[in-house]
Amino acid sequence: MMKNESKTLYIPLYGKALVSRKGVILRDKKAEEIWEKEKFPLGGKSKSKWLAYFMGMRASVIDGWLSEKLSEKPESVVLHIGCGLDSRIERVKAPFEKWFDVDFPEVIEVRKKYYSETLNYKMFGASASETEWVSELPGAEKAIVVLEGISMYLSETAVKNLFAAIAEKFPEAEIIMDVYTSKAVRASRYKNPIKEVGALPSFGVDDALIFETEKIKFSGEIEMTQEEKINELSGFEKTFFKTMFAGKFAKSLYKIYTYKV
Repeated sequence: MMKNESKTLYIPLYGKALVSRKGVILRDKKAEEIWEKEKFPLGGKSKSKWLAYFMGMRASVIDGWLSEKLSEKPESVVLHIGCGLDSRIERVKAPFEKWFDVDFPEVIEVRKKYYSETLNYKMFGASASETEWVSELPGAEKAIVVLEGISMYLSETAVKNLFAAIAEKFPEAEIIMDVYTSKAVRASRYKNPIKEVGALPSFGVDDALIFETEKIKFSGEIEMTQEEKINELSGFEKTFFKTMFAGKFAKSLYKIYTYKV
């Protein structure tokens, strides 16, 4: 049975399918296909077009970062933790050595209905809050790690342990992770679409440096709602989104950080 935290995967899946159908922000035919078959019963704010635009932009930004890193280091292993039913493996066209999509076993069970493993693509059923599985991955000199939409459901200790396991396994790694701030976590208790699937975030990050260690260093912040993607909207939608989801207040709630090993 799927945990409530796992059910949140249907919110970005719906959002990516919606923007793809509209022909803006993110082209994701796989999301369209999977959503048509799964049709998980979302309602209310979970099916907000504004949230869909935001989810599409977040995915597009991370795709772009990953493509850039792979073009620089094509020999890297890609580790996508908390993959859900996301089609990043198909959207990102840059070459890679190995790609591992990781999520809870019950999520991977559903995922295998839509994706097939190959020699260089594998799916791995494991929890991000437990790190033993990291040591079981094939060894590599370099890794590129994506954590999208999961840090807020972990504890600070769990994130630090996961980073430490990655640093222990891979001599060189680049990590991208989106986070809620503590303000966003507090606000989520009252108003957040994920409440509709029975989940709530518990961890907010106000200082990107809290994950730094001797091996792990903060390397930067990436704009989540980039101008070029906002400009794919038009009229009222563009103005409203820019004001409500890309303004100063929104930026005080959500961040994308990058780290290096």
